[in-house]
Amino acid sequence: MKISTKGRYALRLMTDLAAYDQDGYVSLKDVAERQKISPKYLEQIAGMLAKAGLLHSGRGAQGGYRLAREPKAYTVGEILRLTEGNLAPVACLAGAENRCELCGECSTLDFWAGLYATVNEYLDRYTLADLLKERQRKLKKSKLS
Repeated sequence: MKISTKGRYALRLMTDLAAYDQDGYVSLKDVAERQKISPKYLEQIAGMLAKAGLLHSGRGAQGGYRLAREPKAYTVGEILRLTEGNLAPVACLAGAENRCELCGECSTLDFWAGLYATVNEYLDRYTLADLLKERQRKLKKSKLS
């Protein structure tokens, strides 16, 4: 399993918004500068997240994006599944339409199913609040160095 740039940038965007949205809407231009991400690509990702209800968007001079919920209410898994789609390690676990004729007797299917469950459990164990804490810890550590 490899997480795409879109998934990684979505997590960075959401973490940045969690850090800076206390004052209201956050400009994507500001996020793009802080995160070193193309503003156009960030706009696509933010649009996807807003359409799914994870972000609120505002127009005008004070517009931008902000989280729709508290950071602790978002799991990393929720964000990645939205941006990446199904995270199944093999196609046959991604949906019934992808199952092959050997599915019932496949000697490796249980292994892949276990990996899939482990990955989902891990991703759902972490929230945006956890990523924000880690970000703050690293910022504090870098200021001490």
